[in-house]
Amino acid sequence: MPIYESVMQEKPPIVLEIGTAYTKLGFAAEPSPRKIVRTEVVLTTTGCTKRLFDYDTTEQLYDQIVDFLQSLFFKNLLVSPKERKFVVVENTFGPTLFREKLARVLFVHFDASSVLFVPVHLMALSTLAVPTALVVDIGYSETSVMPVFSGVQIMSAFRDQSYGGRAVHAEIKRQLMETGVKESLLSEGVLEEIKVRTCFVTTFERAQEYAKGGEDLPKPPPAVEFIVRSDDPDDEEMIQVPGRLRETAFEVMFEASNERDSLPHLILRSILDCTVDVRKSLVESVFLIGGGSMHAGLLARLKHELQHLLVKDSFYKTRFHGDLQFKFFPAVGHQNFTAWLGGALCGATDHVQTRSLAKDTYLKNEHVPDWSNLCDNRPTGS
Repeated sequence: MPIYESVMQEKPPIVLEIGTAYTKLGFAAEPSPRKIVRTEVVLTTTGCTKRLFDYDTTEQLYDQIVDFLQSLFFKNLLVSPKERKFVVVENTFGPTLFREKLARVLFVHFDASSVLFVPVHLMALSTLAVPTALVVDIGYSETSVMPVFSGVQIMSAFRDQSYGGRAVHAEIKRQLMETGVKESLLSEGVLEEIKVRTCFVTTFERAQEYAKGGEDLPKPPPAVEFIVRSDDPDDEEMIQVPGRLRETAFEVMFEASNERDSLPHLILRSILDCTVDVRKSLVESVFLIGGGSMHAGLLARLKHELQHLLVKDSFYKTRFHGDLQFKFFPAVGHQNFTAWLGGALCGATDHVQTRSLAKDTYLKNEHVPDWSNLCDNRPTGS
């Protein structure tokens, strides 16, 4: 009997992607997550709600993961995690502490049978069934760029910066407070609603005119009114979202600086860190994932910026050769759960049987093997 038949005859593995802002959860071999929930935990001791990654001690982190997973399994998925297989989609450079605590919670507290940790960039690329691409993940807390060639991540060319959804929210909040809006009205949920419903990425030409300043600024788009609702349904307030804010909120990702760390520079620097023979392939196969890549106008603006730098910037002009045109892969489904979808595909293959960390293996020394740990990657006999 083929091994994939035995996999699907059992209970399907649970697939988790725990992000800074949102968590996607569902089952292997399904086309979309069952739920996408905020990465927030309601503490059983106090009843307060807080972000999962806000903690002071390791013991506090452990307790928060327990409460968080408890709600995922029994309130959202409605399944028992006991003797279940898990696929966890994670950032390759994510914190080791969180990885270790998550494994301990799954194995010791919830009695999981095995856990397979898979890298987010490779899983996203697996949805396209192509071996080579430059994967750009625009998330909430950071934007990361990982080149993948022939199915292998080029770790030395990995780049990341701390602009993403959180930086855009901070810019929206700053501009609204300058217009007189009270800070108490601008919660994280309200800022996200304003970003998603009213803001867009402006064109390259208009951004250049805004950057020059002066009196000849382009005419902004019309302002819109946004209703801010509180917990009391009768208590709501109307705020004005200026047109200039609507089209400049995302400029934090494209701002020119001496550090040359904007999103286009981040992509070009990552490609330059790769060997010459793979650069053309990466230029022609860029793949945007993450919730931050779904905003209107981002793809067109990014492509224009990249082509402009290749032609006009002397630093890149002397290092990239030939007639290069940036090309982008379209995502399968929505970009905000592309990596989860790759994990669901992986969970339906024999990898969940052959590459997972089994419970018995973990309990011997309570350690999760890590690619960055030399002790875990030492050749046999050395």
